[in-house]
Amino acid sequence: MKLLAVDYGAKRVGIASTDEAGEFAIPRAVLPNDEKLVPTILDAVAKYKVERIILGESSNFAGKPNEIMNDAHVFADKLRQQGVEVVFHPEVFTSMEADRLQGRTDMRDASAAALILKSYIDTEHNKQETNA
Repeated sequence: MKLLAVDYGAKRVGIASTDEAGEFAIPRAVLPNDEKLVPTILDAVAKYKVERIILGESSNFAGKPNEIMNDAHVFADKLRQQGVEVVFHPEVFTSMEADRLQGRTDMRDASAAALILKSYIDTEHNKQETNA
């Protein structure tokens, strides 16, 4: 299954997708968070033949949703209205982890999205092994 992950931020949005087999997370792009974001994501869904979007679910240290999550839910609803399946997946310190792995680059947010996607893939794989 082809997946697209989104690291949603107030200014920038990173996206990553899986390979054809749905096993590897590949950083794709960093997009401005502006009025073109939803159409651009929908174009990426079509381009990469995505079946599901994984949207990073960000929390503070108390486990409560960060301020950005209100906007992320509105964004998810707009995608769902266009027929796209969107699921939230917990993400913690993905941008910091991306910096640690590669240094701070222009692709930081896309790399964070790839880390969200990798975590989702691993979680789903572990669920399947547990249910087998």
